[in-house]
Amino acid sequence: MDRTTTLRRLATTATGAAPQRAAELAAELGIPAADLLVVAGHPVPAELLPPGRDAEVMRRFASAASHCDHARLAELRSFVVSLPRTAAAEPFVRPTWPGYRPAETRIAAVLRDLLRNRGFGLRELPFLGLSFSTLLGMVRRFDPSPYRRQQLSALAGPLGWRLPDLFVVADEPCPPGIRPMVHCHHLGRVFEAAVPLSTAQLAEAAAEADRLSAREEHGAWQPVSQGFAEECPDLR
Repeated sequence: MDRTTTLRRLATTATGAAPQRAAELAAELGIPAADLLVVAGHPVPAELLPPGRDAEVMRRFASAASHCDHARLAELRSFVVSLPRTAAAEPFVRPTWPGYRPAETRIAAVLRDLLRNRGFGLRELPFLGLSFSTLLGMVRRFDPSPYRRQQLSALAGPLGWRLPDLFVVADEPCPPGIRPMVHCHHLGRVFEAAVPLSTAQLAEAAAEADRLSAREEHGAWQPVSQGFAEECPDLR
């Protein structure tokens, strides 16, 4: 069974695969097990979720990481992976945001839970080129619109998902040649690696990201204007 068919079946069949099978498929596809459990309609065990941590520190880490180019992202990921994994001091709490309410459609619930799997609320995401109201609509209903492909191409990178895979899960045709809007999946791979980190470790990783990118802190969020998606080696 090819990759597209596998993901489509997981996404469109109620509880598309048993949890153990979803975990096996995750290893085969190179997608986090927590994510395929979400796609298949299963709860995610606590051990696969981030520990409880400070949302502002998560936001600062995400912003700092987004200023790293591809070479620096690889270094940052290696640094993150090198940090010791410790037992969670506090239980994970789903991040919320102003106007939070339950998702009303399957794909909105999936997107919301993919964000949760990385410890993101909407306020903690790096600059995506999307307004807060657009993001809010994506995790409430994400109704069909002419802008869905653009919105998916903006969110896929921080989630660490390749565009064709996320488009299949969203049941959206993936046009040939479509590219990430601001960030590619290499940024998201750093966020995946950071899932087990505590607040203190996230702060340490943010400082390392600033050192690698040589970004100066000016006391206000300074987003990357265009990101590094165009430099992605996978798109050459």
